[in-house]
Amino acid sequence: MKPTSDTPSVIQPERGDQVKRQKWWGWGADGDKPYAIHNKPKFPPFAKEVLGVDILAKELVDPRFEDLDVPESQLSDQLRDALVAAVGQENVGTDAELRVIHSYGKGVRDLVRVRRGQLGRVPDAVVYPGSTDEVQAVMSAALEANAVVIPYGGGSNIVAALEAEPGETRQVLSVNMGRMNKVLEIDETAQIALIQAGALGPDMEEQLNQQGWTLGHFPDSFVWSTVGGWIATRSSGSQSDKYGDIAEVTRGLQMVLPADEGAEPRAQVLELSPLPSYSSGPSVREMVLGSEGRLGIITQAWMQVHRLPEAREVQAYFYPNYEAGLKAAELIAHSDVQPMMLRVSDANETKFSMANGSANKSKKSHYSNLAVRKLMEAKGWDLDQICISFVGFEGSPVHVRYAKSVVNKIVRAQGGLNVGKGPGTLFDQKKYDIPYIRDFLLNIGIPADVSETATPWSRTVEMHRETVKAATKAWEETGHRGFIMCHLSHSYHAGACQYFTFAIADASDESMKTYDHVKRAVQQSFVEHGGTVSHHHGVGEEHSPWMEQDISPAGVHIQRKLFEGVDPGNNLNPGKIVHDGKPGISSNSEDA
Repeated sequence: MKPTSDTPSVIQPERGDQVKRQKWWGWGADGDKPYAIHNKPKFPPFAKEVLGVDILAKELVDPRFEDLDVPESQLSDQLRDALVAAVGQENVGTDAELRVIHSYGKGVRDLVRVRRGQLGRVPDAVVYPGSTDEVQAVMSAALEANAVVIPYGGGSNIVAALEAEPGETRQVLSVNMGRMNKVLEIDETAQIALIQAGALGPDMEEQLNQQGWTLGHFPDSFVWSTVGGWIATRSSGSQSDKYGDIAEVTRGLQMVLPADEGAEPRAQVLELSPLPSYSSGPSVREMVLGSEGRLGIITQAWMQVHRLPEAREVQAYFYPNYEAGLKAAELIAHSDVQPMMLRVSDANETKFSMANGSANKSKKSHYSNLAVRKLMEAKGWDLDQICISFVGFEGSPVHVRYAKSVVNKIVRAQGGLNVGKGPGTLFDQKKYDIPYIRDFLLNIGIPADVSETATPWSRTVEMHRETVKAATKAWEETGHRGFIMCHLSHSYHAGACQYFTFAIADASDESMKTYDHVKRAVQQSFVEHGGTVSHHHGVGEEHSPWMEQDISPAGVHIQRKLFEGVDPGNNLNPGKIVHDGKPGISSNSEDA
C-alpha cells in the first residue's frame, strides 16, 4: 500500500467555508466565464431557425440574491450544539446563501424555481464533516433529533435528489462532503485506490495523475461532481466503455447508516472490503450503488485505477445518417477494440455542434471543412442527415494503431468517412461546456434539459425514432416550437445508452408546464420502447413516477422495503427513488 498524504497539490479544507461551491442560480462557480455567444457567429441564426427565437435580443442580467425571500433557519439550539460538538463551529453553516445553494441541484426545474424565488424547504443548516467518525457523529445527532439528512457532493444533480420534500416540518440538514477530498492510499499491486467521497473529479484525478494513475471516470458533470455522488447515482463517464461504469469501478466502501433501534451511538458504519468478486448472498455493495442517500452517507471507497496510457487520441468520423452510425457503433462494441469512448451524434446534434463553432477558426480548418463537404456531396450524401461520431483510443501506441485500423474498416463498411483527429481534439477540449450553454438559454427564458436511457442494440433505432416523435408531438400540443437532438453515449456488448437533449421556445411564466409536458413524453417513450428510466443520472424525484414501469411493481416493493428496513424513521433523503404519486414529474413540479 502506498499512502498519498504527501501529495501537496490538492488542499484538504479545514473549514466549510474553504470548500469549493457553485453559484446559487446556475452552473459553475461565481466568476466562471459565461457561454461566449458573441464568439459563436453560427449559433444565433441556428437558434432562430430551429426555435424561432432571437437569442441576442434580450439583455442578460444575472439574478440578484437580494431579491430572494429566504426562510429563517429552524435549527434548534440543542441540535446546533450537537453538530458543533461533532464537527466544530466553523463547519456548521446557517447563512442564507449557503442554505439556498444546498436547497437544489442544477436541473432546469431547480434553476427556474430558485431564480423565481420558489425556494421550497430550504435546509436549516449545512454541515461539513471531515472524517467518517464525524459523519457518524452528525448522523447520530440528526437521528436523535429526528431530523432529515441529505448528502451533498458537488451539487450537480439534475433529478431532484438534493431537496427536502415540500412541507417537511422536521429540521433538515444538508451534509456537504467537500472537506473529505483526498486520495488516501493506492494499492499498486491490486490497482485500487482508497478515495474519500467528497473528492471532486478534477481534484481526485490530479492526485492520481501525479503518481501515474487515473480512475478513467469522466462524466459530463466531472468538474462539479464527487466520488460519493457518482456511487450514489450509479454514474457513467464518457470513457466508461473502457474503464467501466462506476458500479464496476467501485470495489469496496464505507457508509454511515442508522444503527439498530436503541443502539448507541445512533449511527453505525458499513464496511465493504475491496474484493474482486464474492458469493456472500445478495450484494450489499449493489444495494448501496444508486441509493441516492436513502440508505446512508458514503464516506470513502476503494476504486479501480489504471496506469496513465502511453498514447491517447480521439478520431472523428462522419456517416451518411444516424442508422449507419448506430450500426457501426454496434459492430465496434462487438469487436475486440474496446475504445475508451464511442459517441455518435444524430443529424440534429451534428447541426448543433457545427453551429456551436468559434469564429476564430484557422484558414486550414476552413479549407479542410470545404474539402470534406465536397467529398460528402460526391458520395451523394444528404447533408441534412449527416452524423458526426467520435471514437477515443488509449493504450500502447501499437494497440492504438491496431484499434484505429479495425474501427476504420468498420466505418468504411457502413459508408462512413474518417476526418482525422482535429475535430476530436476540439471536442475533447469543449466536452464540459454544455451546462453553460443550457444556462445561457435559460437566461433568455428557454428551458433546455437532458434525458438518457439504455436499450438493447435491437431497439436503438426504434428508441431514437419514437422518442423524437413523442417530443415533437408534445411541444406541438403546447403550441410552442421545440428542438431535440441525441447521441449514443455509452456502448455495451448487449446495447447502448442514447442521450437526448431538448429545448422549448417558451419563455412565459407557464414555461414549466410546457416543459413538464415534453419531459413526460420523453420519459414515457423510454419505458414504452424497451428502455430504462435513466442510464446514469439516477432517479431522485424527477424519474420516480416511472419506476414501476421500469423495474415492475414488485421491484419497487423490494426497494421500498429495503429503505424502510434500514431507515424506519424516514430520516435519510426521504421521497427519492420510490414515489407514491401518479405518473408525472415530481412532487415538487407544482411549485414551478
